[in-house]
Amino acid sequence: MQFYIVDVFAEEKYAGNQLAVFRGVENLSTEQMQRIAKEMNYSETTFVVSEIIESGGYFVRIFTPQQELPFAGHPTLGTAFILQQEVIRQPIETVMLNLKVGQIPVTLSYQDQKIDLLWMRQNQPTFGQQFDRETIAPILNLKADEFDDRYPIQEVSTGLPFIIVPLKKQRSLQHAKISREKLFELIKTTEAQAILVFCPETYHSENQLCVRVFVDGLGIPEDPATGSANGCLAGYLAQYHYFGDSSVDVRVEQGYEMGRPSLLLLKAQKTGDKIEVSVGGHVVMVAKGEFV
Repeated sequence: MQFYIVDVFAEEKYAGNQLAVFRGVENLSTEQMQRIAKEMNYSETTFVVSEIIESGGYFVRIFTPQQELPFAGHPTLGTAFILQQEVIRQPIETVMLNLKVGQIPVTLSYQDQKIDLLWMRQNQPTFGQQFDRETIAPILNLKADEFDDRYPIQEVSTGLPFIIVPLKKQRSLQHAKISREKLFELIKTTEAQAILVFCPETYHSENQLCVRVFVDGLGIPEDPATGSANGCLAGYLAQYHYFGDSSVDVRVEQGYEMGRPSLLLLKAQKTGDKIEVSVGGHVVMVAKGEFV
């Protein structure tokens, strides 16, 4: 089997979110894929099940060290990057991935014949239950008045659900710390197993939002760059007119508190009851080899 290590939502190597992508896995069982994902110990590992286009796309499976996921953002972009670079090997506008959640198109742009940006169109956001500040505050070790009460705390999903939490200040975002016992009590009653907190204060003036994503409920540490969660955030921003209307086109920072600075590009447009969501970013090749 061949494998590749890439950094996704990264402006350079050793930033963003790491991903391992495996090819030549047609004979692997689900149990073997799960064991390999645990051995790799990244937030997610993907397996290109077939390098022949079937049902309009490439079949791909996504695993954390603990479980298979129906969808995740940075594995989708990172796997599309590897498919173009190592399988297709020619400029192509769209790579279609067949995931557990359904087909996800990834659009590629090029600069000097090299991949520049990758964008994925996510599923229509769905909005679930809302929570009061007094419920969420002790889980994040924050005070109730640190939340931006102009907007709800709410479950949102584009394939993988997250609890979206608006904060007023960056210092609150920096000081947030998960109380695992309280979190695990909460997620017994929720679809979402992870929490995204965000605020409008940023480390760099050219960016519009700063984000942290706590994924303890999925059995992995805090994520440095989370495309699925930020897709949920993009839908949320459009739904509640966070920037004044139903259109979203922003640059988002994540991972700075972990020493893995990441940049995610979010676009969303609400028209009637529908919200179109896209998440984009850069992917950088780090290493490749054979898995024995």
